[in-house]
This record gives sequence, structure tokens and C-alpha cells, in this order.
Amino acid sequence: MALIEAFCSMLERPTAGGIIVGVTLFIVPVWTAFLVGLIVGWIWKPSWASLDRSKFDYLLSKIVSATSSPSKSLVPRPSAACGSTLSFGSLEVKSSNCSSFVQDSRINAIDAVSSEKKKADASCSSSQLRGEESAAVTKDDLLHLCQLVEVKDGGPSWIHMMDRSTPSMSYQAWRRDPKTGPPQYRSSSIFEDATPEMVRDFFWDDEFRLKWDDMLIHAKTIEECPSTGTMMVQWIRKFPFFCSDREYIIGRRIWEAGRTYYCVTKGLPCASVPRQDKPRRVDLYYSSWCIRAVESRRGSGHMTACEVLLFHHEDMGIPWELAKLGVRQGMWGAVKKIDPGLRAYQKARASGEPLSGPASMAHFNTKVSPECLRSLLNGEENDDLPETQVASLPDKQSGVNIPKLLVFGGAIALACSLDRGLLTKAVIFGVARRFGRMGGKL
Repeated sequence: MALIEAFCSMLERPTAGGIIVGVTLFIVPVWTAFLVGLIVGWIWKPSWASLDRSKFDYLLSKIVSATSSPSKSLVPRPSAACGSTLSFGSLEVKSSNCSSFVQDSRINAIDAVSSEKKKADASCSSSQLRGEESAAVTKDDLLHLCQLVEVKDGGPSWIHMMDRSTPSMSYQAWRRDPKTGPPQYRSSSIFEDATPEMVRDFFWDDEFRLKWDDMLIHAKTIEECPSTGTMMVQWIRKFPFFCSDREYIIGRRIWEAGRTYYCVTKGLPCASVPRQDKPRRVDLYYSSWCIRAVESRRGSGHMTACEVLLFHHEDMGIPWELAKLGVRQGMWGAVKKIDPGLRAYQKARASGEPLSGPASMAHFNTKVSPECLRSLLNGEENDDLPETQVASLPDKQSGVNIPKLLVFGGAIALACSLDRGLLTKAVIFGVARRFGRMGGKL
């Protein structure tokens, strides 16, 4: 009843200051109830809430087979492996054969396909990856990354989120919300006194990443192809105490255009690593970046700095609004750890420390010419792609934007816990509705 009394006393105060104090006294318990309920509900969630999608598919297939005639499997059978010659219209990139990841649908002669497959078997021994070729890192991923870099992917506008800097690093971040799927993030990090090659090796070196990335607790190479540098790795990342750790099966590959490196990493299916209840596997994962030399901010006019354009999105299995709030609050704290890690990596390499296995794979990549990439982006087949807008928010916002999900979630938790009367619930939801409208102005 203390909350109701506080609410009534708030309405009796005619001054603006009294109303603000009353709203504060009223909303703090609401938020507390919501957050406590969220944490308790997440910890004590029923077992069916964390059931893997594959188990649902299996159960559905059993029900269908029991009530009807035998039907086709719900999961399509992976396609067979192909050769590794890539074709971009007039652009043809001939890489060494590796049927583990590389996909080529434009080989016309059956004999050519057979010979390519034999060579691929000798080059890369991974039968598992050959079976999962349909989800591999391909030329389409390169094209998509190039479109993101050139802001020609036709997606929603980017909204500016952050602009921070240190003496040796500058950082900007943007976010956009597609119609379907999780929020997407774009960032630009510029490191002074660093070469693209050093930064490329740094981000590819999983063994050294364990020393500076606090969230990464396990990294293992599952498959690799020395012919193209394509890899499949397993990551396990640490999450807050109320969430289980997350497992990632990542396919990655690098394309080189001059001294610009297009690094594609994305989630892949992997039957050789079975799913577990904990850590929970993240299926939807995309994190790719473009590494290139840029002019130093110190005004020397020399290309002694390195820019990393990162594009990232993933479905971690938590509400997207809550994930956006967590990313916004913890983004700079995580990003600013990268620069000390890079400087330590530079010192280690300067002292003669040998390359690790993952870092050495970054030296095996597919080379394409910048002219061919430009012609690919500007070709007839891509002329109709609208340019994506990159918007900027005002430097000073009028206040804190409170997500409506938290307001109404707290109202639901409060209404269910205080009283069963309709009047109490009506009052609480009325205040929550008004406060939700005011959230963007507080």
C-alpha cells in the first residue's frame, strides 16, 4: 500500500518539483520489481524454454510421421562439395582447391567438377565441412561485406550511438533495427601507429585473444584449409551471472584487395560438435570487418593509422530491447580494452614471438583486385541497390530514453504482486502508459 499512498500524494502536489519527486518515488519500486522478476524468471525458467530448435524439429517430425504417411525430412540434406573457382561476372578469382568452404555454382563441365573434387579431397581432409558447404563462407559473403562497407546494402539508416577516443585510438558506433532479426551494429575504430597486416593478425589470433578478451574463455580450431585460409573455430564466451555462457561455431575467411582486408566471420552449423544445454549455442551470428590504412589523426599526412570497420549482429537468446540496453552501457568498456591488447601484441611480435596457428592462417587469403571489387559493386546487377543512410544523433540529448518495455514490464509485475482488485491495476497501468509516453523526454 505504500506505493499507492505515494502515488496519491504525488497527485496532491501542485508543483512540478513535487510531481517529479512523486514520480521518482513511484517508479523506483516498479523498476526494482521488474528487474528482480526478470532475474528470478531467467534463473528459474522451465526446461522447455531452453529446448533447442533441433529438438523441436525432431519432436514435430515424430508427430507428423505418427499421424500421416512418411514424409520428407524437415532438415534438408547438405549438398555435395564443389570446386573453389570463384566467379564475379567478369571477375574470376582462382584459389587453390578446398571443397570444405568454397562454393562455385558456375562450373559448366562435369569433368571439371570431378577433377576439382579430387584435388579438394587431397588439399583439405574435412568431410564434415564438405557436407556443410551450403552454409560456407563464399563470394556472396564478400559481396555483402563490400556493400556494407560502401553503404550500398539497401538496409535501414544507421543511427549514431557513440564517439569516444584515447590518445592512440578513436571509436565511433552506429546501430540500426531491421524489420526482422536482432539489432545490427556498425563501428569504426582507428588505431594509431598500426599496419593493416598487424591488426589483421591480431584479430585472427585466438590464442592471444584469450589474454586480453575477458569474455572469451575457450577457443579451439575445428577445421582449417591452408589453401585459402578458411577456418572453422569454436568459441565459448562468458555472460553475466543470470545467463549461461554462449557457444559459437564460426566460419571465417579473409579476402585481400591491395592492402585492404575483408574479413568475414559468421555462424555455421557443425554436426561434429554436438549441441549441449550449457553453454547455449548461438546460431545467428555475423561479425565481419574491413581493415585498411588511413591517414593519422596527428596531422602528419602519413598513412600510419589503421581503420577497422566492423559490422556485427547476433541473436544471443535474450530480449533484444534488453540486449540493446546492455550493449549501449557496456560497449565502450569492452572496446577500450582492444587498444592495450593490440599494443601488447605489437611488442610481442617485435620481440620475436612466433605466430600462433590461427594468426598464421590469416596470411593465407584469396586475393582480388580493387578494380574488380569496384566494378562488382557498380555493375548492372547492383545498380538498383539504394544507398543506406548514416544518420547522426544530436550531440546533447534532452534526457535519458527509457524503453517502454521496462515501464510496462514493471507495471505488470507490480499489478500482479500488489492487489487483485481491478481499480489498483487500472491505476497502475494508467500511470505506466503516461510514463511510457514521457520516457523519451525524461
